[in-house]
Amino acid sequence: MKRIGRYTHNPFAITVYAQVSSTNTLLREAAENGAPEGTVIVAESQTAGRGRRGHTFWSPEGTGLYLSILLRPTLPLAEVLPLLTPAAAVAAARAVEAVADRRADIKWVNDIYCDNKKVCGILTEGRPNTQAERLQYAVVGVGINVLPPAEGFPEEIRDRAGAVLTTPQSEARERLAAAFLDEFWELYTHLTTVPFHAEYRERCLRLGRQVTLPSGEAARIVDVTERFELQVQTEDGSVRNLNAGDVSVILA
Repeated sequence: MKRIGRYTHNPFAITVYAQVSSTNTLLREAAENGAPEGTVIVAESQTAGRGRRGHTFWSPEGTGLYLSILLRPTLPLAEVLPLLTPAAAVAAARAVEAVADRRADIKWVNDIYCDNKKVCGILTEGRPNTQAERLQYAVVGVGINVLPPAEGFPEEIRDRAGAVLTTPQSEARERLAAAFLDEFWELYTHLTTVPFHAEYRERCLRLGRQVTLPSGEAARIVDVTERFELQVQTEDGSVRNLNAGDVSVILA
């Protein structure tokens, strides 16, 4: 694991590696060893990148940005947990637009899309302190496809994967990382006082679309609640709020 550099930019302490197994995994180990809030790990590639629900995240060298940030929130667990991933999604969408000048949308709850192609995934993990009803720490990981690989995306994701840029730009990964960290930190440090639900909802793909629930039922996406649950209406007219930690949905 070759370290490329270490940088301090208040409030962040950033370490950049050429290759790691997973920036989230590495940062969780650092968190268990007492690393402070604002610790950031960036990698040029990952050998075992991870997504939600045990999915892998393809992380080749030279075309992506793989970044994780350590948080130690003081808000109650029930308040902070539903907000971290949506805040990261809004920050990532803003960063993509700032660097690429392209519209960035959000597929509930943690994916960023440009022109109906996934360009970014987010994975939030943490360790709760159940006695104090707080998080001991949380790690928010972001994987962004900055450029399309020369050999193309793997066949299994080719139909849905895209990249932020179509041609190289000077220091694009560095600018994306800086924009994401700045946007996310502003939202995180004002998590319950700076409203970003309206922006998340406005960016949210699939509102009004038909989906298939894990139970196999057909449903229509109605809204995103203030707690960032997905509100759906099934064919019998009943309305349900789906928690991102409990379910995923498939486009019909």
